[in-house]
This record gives sequence, structure tokens and C-alpha cells, in this order.
Amino acid sequence: MTSTTGTLCPHCGRPDRSEPFRLLSRHTTAAGRTEWTRCGCGSLQVRVVDGTGTRVVSRGRPAAAPAPARTGG
Repeated sequence: MTSTTGTLCPHCGRPDRSEPFRLLSRHTTAAGRTEWTRCGCGSLQVRVVDGTGTRVVSRGRPAAAPAPARTGG
């Protein structure tokens, strides 16, 4: 995963605060919450939610496309 200071997904260009993203898990911390999400492009993201708002603090690359099915034999 890479650290991020931008407000756009570097893989698809979607704003960090926009939909679609899928919430995978949410964990309460002393400072607020940590949320693991997946961007619409498939990039895994770690979001911190605290008194200053929500921000993406780390993200991975989108998953590689699956290999085509093999046919014949």
C-alpha cells in the first residue's frame, strides 16, 4: 500500500469523498475510526475518520484483471 496526500484516486481519478466505494470493515480507535474500503476501481483504501473529517491515509493498486479462461485441450 502507498501513502497518499492527494484527494483523488491515482488509479481512476475519482475524488476520495465520492461514491462508489465499498465499506469492507470499520474499527473504532481512541481517536475516531479506521475504515477499510474499496474504491470503484478496485483499489483497497484505509480511511481515518476523526474530528478533522475523513481522509485516505493509504491505498493499494486495483486488482489485476483475471486471466482469460483456457479452452481446448
